Parts: sequence; C-alpha cells; structure tokens
Amino acid sequence: MSDLEAVRVTNVGSWPGVDMADALKIAFAECPELPYLPELPARGAPSGLVGRSTAVLSGLALDLQPAGWRLTDASGRDHRLARSTLRTDLDLLEEHAQGYAGLFKVSVAGPWTLAAMLERPRGDRMLADHGGRRDLAQSLAQGAHDLLAELRRRLPDLRLVLQLDEPLLPAVLAGGIPTASGFSRHRVVDLPEASAAVAEVVDRVDAVGDIPVVVHCCAAGIPVEVLRRAGVRGFSVDLDQVVSATWDKLGPALEDGLWVGMGALPAVGPGPMLSPEEVARRTLAPLRALGLEPEASARIVLTPSCGLAGATPDQAVRSLRTLVKAAEIVTDQLAD
Repeated sequence: MSDLEAVRVTNVGSWPGVDMADALKIAFAECPELPYLPELPARGAPSGLVGRSTAVLSGLALDLQPAGWRLTDASGRDHRLARSTLRTDLDLLEEHAQGYAGLFKVSVAGPWTLAAMLERPRGDRMLADHGGRRDLAQSLAQGAHDLLAELRRRLPDLRLVLQLDEPLLPAVLAGGIPTASGFSRHRVVDLPEASAAVAEVVDRVDAVGDIPVVVHCCAAGIPVEVLRRAGVRGFSVDLDQVVSATWDKLGPALEDGLWVGMGALPAVGPGPMLSPEEVARRTLAPLRALGLEPEASARIVLTPSCGLAGATPDQAVRSLRTLVKAAEIVTDQLAD
C-alpha cells in the first residue's frame, strides 16, 4: 500500500435481516473507515428508508395507510413504532460504538423524496402542496439536527456524516412523479426551490457542528449544480446511471474537495458478483478520464450501487469485502 490516503468503503444503507445488533457488528467490522447505521426494511415499513425518516421528522404526525405514509393529526401505531425502533437502534449503536473514534454515516430520506412519497391528510402527495413542501423540509431539517445532536452527546468521538437519500429527486425535477389518480404528473419544481429545501437541512445540520451532508441518488440525472448550491459536501451515485455530462460536473466537485461515493458494485444481480479487479477497473475508468490528481483518493468512497436489503446475508458481506479489496487496488493504482 502506498502512502496515499486509502479509498474508503461503506454501504449505502439498507441491509438484509432483522437483527440490528448483528448488522451494526458487520458495519463496524467490514467498513472500519466509514461504518454506518443500517436500515433493516425486513423488519417492516417502520424500519425502511421512508419509515425511519418519518421517525426523524420534527413536529409532524403520520399514519401508515394502504397507499403509504400519510400526515395525520396524531401519530398512528406504525409511526409510534418507527420512533421507538429508532430509539432502540440508537441504544444499540451506543453499545457497539464504544471505543470507536472516526467517521460514521447516518442516512435519512431527503426532502424531495419524502415530498414525493408522503401523502397530505386529504390525499395526493406532499409534492402537490407548496406550503406543505416547505413545512416538510423544515421538519426534516429540525429532526436531522436533533438526531445528530443526540448522537454527538451520546458518542462524542464519532465524526458524523449525514447522507440524504434522494432517489426521486431527478423525477421531481423532470415532472415525472405521477399524481394519485395516475392520469397526470405533478408539476416540475423550480430549481431554486429544489436547492432551498436541501439547503434548509444543510443549514440546520451546520448548527450542530462540522457535519458533512452528502446526497445519494441511484437514479440517472443527479442535479449536481443544484445540490452544490445547497451546500452539500458530497455525492453518492450508481456508476451505471452516470452519463458523461454528469461526470463533467462530478470531476470539478472532486477537485474542489467534495466527496464522491462511487456505486461500482451492483447491489443484487442475476449473474455472479463482480471481482475486486472488475470493480476497481469500473472505478478507475472515469477517474482517469477526468485526469484527477492522486490526492482525490481521500475523497472517494466505494459503495454498492444501492442498498443491500435484497441480497442474502452472505452475499451482502461478500459485497462489502469485494469493495474493500477493490478500494486497495484503486488506491494503489491512483498512486502510480
């Protein structure tokens, strides 16, 4: 291994199974440079990405309806379960993180994915309500602030990173989210408003301390410039979804000191898993095309293309170990 700072490895978020203690043990063991708080959607809707994120929201009550999560006057059983499950997960994290000092990643859904997923009290998505979108962004911002402040109190040696999962952001900006009837699409959100909602979260997180906010988007068309204006400190993408025009924006972001998570290993696929060498080649190809300085390796993170909840436990562990070996190859190749 060269003296160059090593490329880090982490998981995007979701993990198979229902045992949080075991998932945390694996997160610290297999991703020692950037462990994370796993999501376990197999435990049910309150533990998935949206369900956990409803537990983070501040001042909003929700209930799980047949069509999904809906804002209500009082929290329903599933929303109460989401909150209590998050509390238990944080207690387990506090136990497993004792003695660890370093980076640690926490994930929640971003404001625009939530706006496209959550329903208003009288139906249809929050995306249809300008004032509701603003209130939702403020609620998420305050909730993220409170969560990270609590983690900092509990585990002061953690260097926290907040990941906003925004798989639906490109569709929101393109007017691609269907209405409840399915016969039309929600109106396109203006770019300044899209940036402002993310900036709301970034600004409240800044009040906790130096906590980078990165945005993960496994869909095509991640709006790099919109998110940079919002103040995010990094991006996480699925390499199979990134076109050359996007690399033209991600390259300067890396040069300017932002992080880029590269989803170089398909999360679940019908064929055999890629080898570490194949993952390394997929990672190095765009980096070499961009002509980046070797020091950029300190800001590169290798990840699966998306969460690993759809894999078997053995496949999920093997995926992380493949990425670790690939990261060693990438680090050495960048140093040459």
